[in-house]
Amino acid sequence: MLLTRASEYALLSLALIGESGEPKDVDTLSKQLDISKSFLAKILQNLAKRGILISYKGAKGGFALNKRFDEISIMEVIEAAEGKSPSVFECSPARECCPSDRAGSCIIWPFLNRLQNKIDGFLENLTLKDILDT
Repeated sequence: MLLTRASEYALLSLALIGESGEPKDVDTLSKQLDISKSFLAKILQNLAKRGILISYKGAKGGFALNKRFDEISIMEVIEAAEGKSPSVFECSPARECCPSDRAGSCIIWPFLNRLQNKIDGFLENLTLKDILDT
């Protein structure tokens, strides 16, 4: 599992919020993206908890970017949306994730771990600006 709908919706929401230049409310965003309001609200709250968005309450409330596009890494968006770091395979981050009978003898774990590290580095260096400028 690398990316789920939560990550996709987080990225799309951030793009719309950033383009507007002013706070956007969950109702408006959910209609624009044609997705569940409650699911989107949870995602946006997680982005706010991580400092990617600022939440404003009240009639003119909503969510606004707390950082510029070039300061928001795709890794931090995924981690906020998913609630965990992305993993190519369950065992790629650490051998302890392997079943106990194979943890010490898995011959492909070093490869999986190197692959995971390369993907992590790529996502940490890729910014929202990078994907929106393409």
